[in-house]
Amino acid sequence: MEITIDGILYHADIIGEGFPLLLLHGFTGDSTTWKPFLSSWSKNHKVIALDIVGHGKSASPTDVQRYDIVSVSKDIKKILEHLNINKTNVLGYSMGGRLALSFSILYPEFLHKLILESASPGLATDQERENRRIQDEKLSCFILNQGLERFIDYWENIPLFSTQKKLPIHKQHEIKQQRLQNSITGLSNSLLGMGTGAQPSWWDRIQELETETLLLTGKHDQKFCLIAEKMVKKMKHVKWKNIEDCGHAIHVEQPEKFGTIVNGFLSR
Repeated sequence: MEITIDGILYHADIIGEGFPLLLLHGFTGDSTTWKPFLSSWSKNHKVIALDIVGHGKSASPTDVQRYDIVSVSKDIKKILEHLNINKTNVLGYSMGGRLALSFSILYPEFLHKLILESASPGLATDQERENRRIQDEKLSCFILNQGLERFIDYWENIPLFSTQKKLPIHKQHEIKQQRLQNSITGLSNSLLGMGTGAQPSWWDRIQELETETLLLTGKHDQKFCLIAEKMVKKMKHVKWKNIEDCGHAIHVEQPEKFGTIVNGFLSR
């Protein structure tokens, strides 16, 4: 389905009937990220797998402000209103997890349950955000100057994704081919507008959330395990599951465990 919000075209795969479940993929991903789980989750849910702006079949505007995480959260609110949805579960991975958390804080009235896979509330200090903005600007220039293929070669070899080297070669190839379908403009502007350095820090607001929340991390992803440990201490209705034998992308590296955990949490 295509939905235009304030001049920006969004693509969403919508499948199933029942209580809504909004899915938000990570940077360089798209709605097909969730394909292995759709047949299961759509039995009890109306699943909305969104292509975040700059990704997949959604638009890749040249205006960086349209990628701002607060602006995109507002777009999501309008998408849900367009679909006549006033309450939903939300699952977000990595960048999509930061977006899911931002949406939850800004529009808590829409939230039923929240699942954050390898996600963070952002960076706590101005200096950390400034340092990260500089890094993201360099990466954005890398994409524009070197092209998509060179960037994806670099991106899939960063330490964050080292555990994915254990995946079957055909699976690694499938992930790469999906990443290469994205737009240079979309990915470049996503780094500038929705990067961790660009977004507000939510560390002082996550305790406001009344939503039942599940944090998921992979045990080999030490950075996000430490972030989850800090989040658990600040949040009210939160559970944290740390999954064996995987890193950042649990849904890719341990899909059966991931699917079972998500189903269990949503059905409670």
